Amino acid sequence: MSPRIETVRHAARSLGVLDWIRITVLVLGVMFVATGALPTDTARSSVGRIAPLLLFLFSVIILAELTKEAGVFDAIAQRLARAGRGNYGALFLLCVAFASATTIFLNLDTTAVLLTPVMLALAARARIATLPLAMTTVWLANTASLLLPVSNLTNLLAADRIALETRAFAARMWAPQLAVLAVTMALLWAFYWRRRMRGADSYDPPEPAPIRDRVLFSATGFASLIFIGAILAGVHTGIQLGIAATVPAVIAVAAFAVRDRGALRLALIPWQLMVFVTGLFLVVPTLERFGLDDAMRALVGEDDGLGGAFRAAFSGAGLSNVLNNLPAYVAGESAVPVSNKDQLLSLLIGTNVGPVITPWGSLATLLWFEWCRRWDVRVPMRKFVLTGTVLAVAGCAATVPVLLVAG
Repeated sequence: MSPRIETVRHAARSLGVLDWIRITVLVLGVMFVATGALPTDTARSSVGRIAPLLLFLFSVIILAELTKEAGVFDAIAQRLARAGRGNYGALFLLCVAFASATTIFLNLDTTAVLLTPVMLALAARARIATLPLAMTTVWLANTASLLLPVSNLTNLLAADRIALETRAFAARMWAPQLAVLAVTMALLWAFYWRRRMRGADSYDPPEPAPIRDRVLFSATGFASLIFIGAILAGVHTGIQLGIAATVPAVIAVAAFAVRDRGALRLALIPWQLMVFVTGLFLVVPTLERFGLDDAMRALVGEDDGLGGAFRAAFSGAGLSNVLNNLPAYVAGESAVPVSNKDQLLSLLIGTNVGPVITPWGSLATLLWFEWCRRWDVRVPMRKFVLTGTVLAVAGCAATVPVLLVAG
C-alpha cells in the first residue's frame, strides 16, 4: 500500500462524528448546486454573504490558539481561580459574571473563542472538573446574548426590522435577559456544579503560572486587546468582524514567526468550521426554495399575543437546532407579520436562547466544540443534548412572558 493511501486512511480514521456531519453538509450543498436545485447565482450570492464570516472564523481561531500557546489564558485563569479563594460557590458566580459580561458587551462568538480556553485552562490550573466550567461558557454565550444589538449576530440582523437604537433595545430586553440568566444559573448549578457533579467540596487556588516567553505573551495579549477594542468600536464605526479579527491574528502570527516558528502548523487552520458554515449556507437557501419559508409561516402564525409569541420563540429555537440560529432567524423573520413587534422579539429570544441542544445550533456552540476538541475535552453528547433541551424549553418559557409583561 502506498504511503499516500495510508495517510488518507489515517486521516479518515481520525475524523469524529461531528467532522463527518460537517463534511456531509458541504457535500450536500455542492450536490444541490451541481444538480441545479440551487441556482449558481444564488449559491454565489449566499457564499459571498458569508465570506466575511469565514474570514472571521479563520482569523479568530488562529489568534486564540496562539494566545493560548503564549500562556495568556493560563495567566487569566490563575487570577480567576485565586479570586475564588477555593470556594466553588464564589467561583461559580465569578465565572457566570465573566461569561455574561463578555457575551453582552463583546458578543457570543467572542465568548466562545476567548473565554472557552480561559475556562479550560482554569480547570487544568486549579485541578478541578472541566465540564462545569466548559458548560458555563457555552450556555451563557447563548443565553446572555439578549441585552444589546452587538451581543448576537441575530440581534444585528433584526436591527432594521425592530427599529430600536441600542438604549431602546436594552430597555426592551433587560427584563427578559435577567429572567433567562436566572434560569441558566439555576440549571447550571443543578446539572453541572453541585457537589456530586464537580466531585469536591473546595479547590486549591493555583500558584502563579510561569511565563515561557514574555515577548510572545505581551504580543498576543496586545493582539487580543486590539481584537476586543475593534469589536467594541465596531458597534459605532461599522468595523467588520473579519477585519476586527484579521489584524490581531496577523500580529500574533508575526510574533510567533520571529520567536517560535514551530508553533505555526497546519493544525491551526479551523477547516472543520469553514467546511460546515460553507455547506450550511448552500443547504439552507435550497431548503428555502423548496418549502422552508411556507413551513415557518405555518409554525409561527400571525397572532401577536402570548400564543403567537410562544409559537415564534419555540419555532425559532427548534429550527436553530436543526439548521443554525442565523438562517433560522432569517427564515422566521420572513414569516412574522411586519406589525407584530412582540412576536418578532420572541423569535429573537428563541434563536438566541434555544440553540443549546445540538452542536451546530449557533456559531458560538460550534466554536466552543472546536475548542473542546483541541483541548481533548470529552463532552458527553447525551447529557449535552438532554440538559440543553431543558434549558431551551425552560429559558424560552420563562423569558417570553417577561418580555410581554415588561413591554
